[in-house]
Amino acid sequence: MKTDKREVKASEAMPDKGKGRPLVSFDWAIKRLLRNKANFEVVEGFLSELLGRSIRITSVLESESNKRHADDKYNRVDIMVEDAEKEILLIELQFMAEIDYLQRMLYGVSKAAIEHMVKKDEYTPVRKVYSINIVYFDLGQGNDYVYHGKTDFKGLHENDTLKLSQKQQNIFGKPEAGDLYPEYYILKINNFNDTATTSLDEWVYFLKHDRVEEGFAAKGLIKASEILDYSRLSPEEKSEYDYLQEQKSRYRSEVATAKDEGRDEGRDEAKKEYAKIIEEKDKALEEERKAREEERTAREEMAKEIEELKRLLQGKRTD
Repeated sequence: MKTDKREVKASEAMPDKGKGRPLVSFDWAIKRLLRNKANFEVVEGFLSELLGRSIRITSVLESESNKRHADDKYNRVDIMVEDAEKEILLIELQFMAEIDYLQRMLYGVSKAAIEHMVKKDEYTPVRKVYSINIVYFDLGQGNDYVYHGKTDFKGLHENDTLKLSQKQQNIFGKPEAGDLYPEYYILKINNFNDTATTSLDEWVYFLKHDRVEEGFAAKGLIKASEILDYSRLSPEEKSEYDYLQEQKSRYRSEVATAKDEGRDEGRDEAKKEYAKIIEEKDKALEEERKAREEERTAREEMAKEIEELKRLLQGKRTD
């Protein structure tokens, strides 16, 4: 692996971390740990390295696009955030092969744009959306491991690019017409050859191996090496994480077996079983969250009643 001044500096910054210590997987962390504002630095780092500009997350958006619904099987976003520019960024990690995954990407972006549009007669409030897809299966045909897609308006005769007027540029802060439209990123993790020569490569390495090697200095990775340490999880989190990792391994094994035997139906059954397990686990976590919320509300109501009784008793003493 290439070592440069940037990497040496990172090595000095994390001398006690241990070379290549396994961390919890990004797909689990992004649902459980990285929604906390204190941990935004990790996701911000990944997005900054991928998009090539500094990203600052202002909020995690909760909407119909990143909640799991039985009647909306096509759009299950792992996390949707808003940045300081009021742009929307969707991140999804996908392990199971889906032949229509590219259409699912389009659906997710379209839904996010519409959901967060201010209901007015004009279309100025339509938001710019980025769709970042981290896939662990062979999507389409291509040897690269990072693909970027965006809209370009090219003249058929002059071959020029359609730009925005000065007034439009002042309003939207973009130079070209295509800049207003969604952009897509596809990271084909299994295509990566494990040689990290750029900061983005370091992130891809982490996404593939759940490890931050000594000397890595990409934005967000040093923070990831701290908060994604398995030993820092609570007993309940460890139990949940171990169970889901076991199910993931089982799914991969069943898919590999079915593939060797040439059975498409075997892969489909494994995919359905894994999806069912994840759905049941998410349901249990949601019920647990609701129970904690109800308990908190009950405590608050009790505290209010106690304060009211104190006030009444104080009034009687005064009389």
